Amino acid sequence: MLKKVIGILCVSCVVFAGAYLVMEREVEPEPAIVDSPKVIAHRGANDRFNESTITAYKIAAEDGVDALEIDLRMTADGALIAMHDETIDRTTNGTGNATDYSLQEIKELETSEVFGEQRTMEEIPTLREILETFRDTEHYYIETRLVHGELVMEEPLIELLLEYDLLSQDLVTIQSFSEESLEKIQTLAPEIPLTLLFGKEKFNLKKAKTSDYPIIGIEATDVTMKSVNELHRQGKEVHVFFTDEVTTRKEQERVYELNVDGYFTDDIRFTKELLKKDKD
Repeated sequence: MLKKVIGILCVSCVVFAGAYLVMEREVEPEPAIVDSPKVIAHRGANDRFNESTITAYKIAAEDGVDALEIDLRMTADGALIAMHDETIDRTTNGTGNATDYSLQEIKELETSEVFGEQRTMEEIPTLREILETFRDTEHYYIETRLVHGELVMEEPLIELLLEYDLLSQDLVTIQSFSEESLEKIQTLAPEIPLTLLFGKEKFNLKKAKTSDYPIIGIEATDVTMKSVNELHRQGKEVHVFFTDEVTTRKEQERVYELNVDGYFTDDIRFTKELLKKDKD
């Protein structure tokens, strides 16, 4: 009986010690996967010029970012344009769904934004125009999505990237909330690094850990030390995006302490200054 009790106690001690070690391991963040966290210009330098425009991307490039983030929409006649929202209402002088316009009709509109007391206007660029502007001087972090529930933008996207010889130079990363889209890209161009995105309050650590994708994109408020550490143990990078303009700086500072690997930033200068801490 005594031996049995001692045996139970020993097993309990081992289990407790193991649990303690796991808990202790989460006290400190593990090192980032990358040597230097990536500064990803979310829709360009959108704090200083109209988002997703050539000028916004030029400003971001001049700031020395690691990648230009580009959200894709497809026009009614199959052109790929830089546009985040499903509708054009928020960012342009038009209304309605981007997919209902032909490229010619899109080009008759302009993006419109007020910075300070000045309104700035600029046309909506196609992906081709962006690639033609920067060619192989920048890294492109492109978001794909389904179009009316169908996988129709992936093939023309890959064809365009091949035309500009960007895939052989490791100048493209593709991200999506749609696993169907990522799977299609993986079939067409398996050499492209892929990022699986999770919407705010929809992050699933188990799914992220077991996915085939090397990069996981998480909304800032869903980022925890546990999630970052566990993903790093799986060899996956963690790239963070920020949806609340009021708290974005505070959240950047918080996730910085967790050793995340990339920042989809709407404030390039702040992010670059934050990351200088690694060099000071």
